[in-house]
Amino acid sequence: MADQTRARIPDARVALSTASVYPENTEAAFEIAGRLGYDGVEVMVWTDPVSQDIDALNRLADQHGVPVLAVHAPCLLVTQRVWSTDPWRKLSRAREAAERLGASTVVVHPPFRWQRAYARRFVAGVWRMAEETDIRFAVENMYPWRYRDREMQAYAPGWDPTDEDYRHFTLDLSHTATSRTDTMAMLGRMGDRLGHVHIADGSGSGKDEHLVPGRGRQPCAEVLEHLAARGFDGHVVVEVNTRRATSSVQREADLAEALAFTRLHLASPVGHAPGAGVRRGRRGRKATARWGADWESR
Repeated sequence: MADQTRARIPDARVALSTASVYPENTEAAFEIAGRLGYDGVEVMVWTDPVSQDIDALNRLADQHGVPVLAVHAPCLLVTQRVWSTDPWRKLSRAREAAERLGASTVVVHPPFRWQRAYARRFVAGVWRMAEETDIRFAVENMYPWRYRDREMQAYAPGWDPTDEDYRHFTLDLSHTATSRTDTMAMLGRMGDRLGHVHIADGSGSGKDEHLVPGRGRQPCAEVLEHLAARGFDGHVVVEVNTRRATSSVQREADLAEALAFTRLHLASPVGHAPGAGVRRGRRGRKATARWGADWESR
């Protein structure tokens, strides 16, 4: 009986995306990650000058004892001019940043459809870049853009990276909610090429919500338990939206709850079948909510 309840904890480290503290800045993300006990950060390279400055990021990592585990290349609409307007130059600079920061992963989105030349060469180009370095280029699942009853395919070759032959994938659970994808089926298609996870939740409303895990309808607990059971050794990154937090205390409570939820479900009992944790996940949500409330009252 004791063997059946022994925890299997994978080598995966739990990181905080610097995007999770917005509208606070990159420096605040390092401070919060260190204070809450995250294993590291994923730097979202965007318009904040510090996020683009490798020397500044190294200083923050040393100051707060929080390593940079991943770099999210500037692939968003608001970062079209960050690190050049040339998308290949952006990826080269992201790789350089990862190498100098000691990170193991560069997260990259598929091209926008209007980036036609980039999109045509994207799959082969990412393979070529991946073969030139030990850094993982992990292509992230996205979603179709929707407006009322209309749907637009904004990404090329497509928003589902499992339709293409990439070496590594990033699984984002808010994006699976937005695309209304079967998350466990996508996880299965990614297989051993899954190198990186953005843990978040969503209600399936069609909006990219990035809820704290356990507050939506995604199988967050089930995914984490599956990763634990298979000995996943990539990074699990909390990438949630805390813009509506009414104070920095509430923001940190949300991020503490997300960390507690993630660590709880990464400790999967040996012999526990992945996918059988839905009821246990509900208990986990209550437990982490209580933990967050206790932290907020400190």
